[in-house]
Amino acid sequence: MVEKTLILEGLNCANCASKIEKMTNDIDGVDIAIMDFVSKKLKVQIQSENNSDKIVNEIKAIVNKVEPDVKIIDSQTQNNKAHAHVHDHSHGEVEKGEIMKIIIGAILFIVPILFKFEANWEFIFFFASYIVVGGEILVRALKNITHGQIFDENFLMALATIGAFAIGEYPEGVAVMLFYQVGELFQDMAVSHSRKSIKSLLDIRPDYANIKNGDEVVKVAPQNVHVGDHIIVKPGEKIPLDGTIIEGKSTVDTSNITGENVPRVVQAGDSVLSGYVNNSGLLTIEVLKEFGESTVSKILDLVENASSKKAPTENFITTFARYYTPIVVISAAFIAFIPPLIFKLSLSEWVYRALIFLVISCPCALVISIPLGFFGGIGGASKSGILIKGGNYLEALNQVDTVVMDKTGTVTKGVFRVTRVNAKEGFTEDEVIYLAAYGEAFSNHPIGKSIIEAYEGKVDESLLKDYREIPGMGVQVGISGDKVMIGNEKLFERENIKVEGKKGFGTIVYVAKNSEYIGYIIISDEIKEDAKDTIMGLKNLGIKQTIMLSGDNQYVASKVGEILGIDSVYGGLLPQDKVSVLEKIINETSRKGKVAFVGDGVNDAPVLARADVGIAMGGLGSDAAIEASDIVIMTDEPKKIITGIKIARKTKKIVTQNIYLALGVKIIVLIMGVFGIATMWEAVFADVGVSIIAILNSMRALKVEE
Repeated sequence: MVEKTLILEGLNCANCASKIEKMTNDIDGVDIAIMDFVSKKLKVQIQSENNSDKIVNEIKAIVNKVEPDVKIIDSQTQNNKAHAHVHDHSHGEVEKGEIMKIIIGAILFIVPILFKFEANWEFIFFFASYIVVGGEILVRALKNITHGQIFDENFLMALATIGAFAIGEYPEGVAVMLFYQVGELFQDMAVSHSRKSIKSLLDIRPDYANIKNGDEVVKVAPQNVHVGDHIIVKPGEKIPLDGTIIEGKSTVDTSNITGENVPRVVQAGDSVLSGYVNNSGLLTIEVLKEFGESTVSKILDLVENASSKKAPTENFITTFARYYTPIVVISAAFIAFIPPLIFKLSLSEWVYRALIFLVISCPCALVISIPLGFFGGIGGASKSGILIKGGNYLEALNQVDTVVMDKTGTVTKGVFRVTRVNAKEGFTEDEVIYLAAYGEAFSNHPIGKSIIEAYEGKVDESLLKDYREIPGMGVQVGISGDKVMIGNEKLFERENIKVEGKKGFGTIVYVAKNSEYIGYIIISDEIKEDAKDTIMGLKNLGIKQTIMLSGDNQYVASKVGEILGIDSVYGGLLPQDKVSVLEKIINETSRKGKVAFVGDGVNDAPVLARADVGIAMGGLGSDAAIEASDIVIMTDEPKKIITGIKIARKTKKIVTQNIYLALGVKIIVLIMGVFGIATMWEAVFADVGVSIIAILNSMRALKVEE
């Protein structure tokens, strides 16, 4: 399987983009093709690399057939340059030639209206105006007909306006073409502006890096910097690659990555991410990741590829548009000829009514505004520090009625510290903490690290023998000839070692030596400041149920749940238990409702993958988080879950408004046209006018309200 990405520069017709996608999917050897109208990228998965060149040539032929003026660029060629940006040179921008054409056409149109001419001269002026304004559309329509493309906007506008001329409605024929061109100009401007607005939200890619080469500092492309290189970041510059500060102190603006505006103080030894902006001091940074693996690259890749995962609403509109135009055109043919034939009515009158149908038959308002709305929502979310991997996940957030979350690292800080050491009679607290610290010597778990930190002494690893980790329970190890066990209550129950049933707010770690219980340690994890407000906020949003799953014992988990106001708490769970409990929750949830799971993105990967919507908390930089989750929150703040749901609901509301607006206006004008109430002026508004309004409405999705 090989993936090709083609950039269709100058593609501004959403309906044509939909056709290109469908025709590319029909090519033999193509597994799947997805056309992203917003970024103008056609992503194609080809079954065999041997056929890739042949299939690319077929795609080029299809694009040339549907949109002859579009320029096709292979993204791999672009990626070989310093930047992978695609620049629109003239397409989508306001061209002086287009404006002059419209002005000249408008003057020729107004002259015979202001000054009364003979019929022949009047016709000449109107016809000249029509050719100036609509000549290009007529030529395009003829070309497309020869290529077998009949039901496109060029053919429909040409047929409608020529029809108006045929029945003697010269002013109306010219006016429709003139205002259609004006509408298209504004529509292209709106699309171009919305594209730029979305791209400006993601303007986090660094332009260069200052690499330290001996005593020299050389400015190079970030792609040319490698792991281990030292780079200099001056005040006001973006940090180009992920790394560790080895010299300097400064404050950095992290809002590009985390969405948070509060500057963060950094100094030697601290890790920094690409995309941060250095505010004050001079920093020397050792690079830890190649540019392709850096945080900026991951964010841009996630957001730019989000359009390939289309929401159900987008798929519905694409399918709907495929049938809408032919149905309306066929209806127009019936309206033009059936009533005059059956009821002996005026042919010209009913042809005029049919022409109104032709003007309205292009579904551009829907096909353009829906993807722009979803992509705007995804772009706005990324600016708030929330990466949503597709329109399908953004739409799914609207249906979430149950939020399940992990405890450690999600509602608590995951920063553990020993708060109490208790020794059984006959043993000392020092002995308990000593054995526990040695037992946790090889542990990477925060609890183990907190015990080692509390011990404060140096662990002599040569004294350790037969170290064995018992998943979900603890460890067993030989220390200076003694068999030591450190773990939870489950481990001691399994080993038939009786412990004193102590309760405390925190995780209790029991210690045994030579199968004898000698004491326990309580380790506390602090609850996040915004955790309680998050639970309350979720309930205010209408979330029916909040549930917490924890590997911690039931008592501690329940205590945290009680403080936060969580509805149900499951404690003492192993990783596989969490999946089982989640499946049970999903089965019990209403068919319409969806279940979201929020976890730390590393230990909870299986649960994240199983949930309807998996949300990784603070998972940035973790491949496990990005791979397993559908949404990545780039900070450790639970409140971002609320922000994400609000963005999803706002986006859905905007998309729904556009659907009702476009279909509602079109249906009303169609009905009015059948009864002879509407003119072609209203028809033009129902086409390009509604498109512009829908596009402008879509841009509201970019604005995020926390």
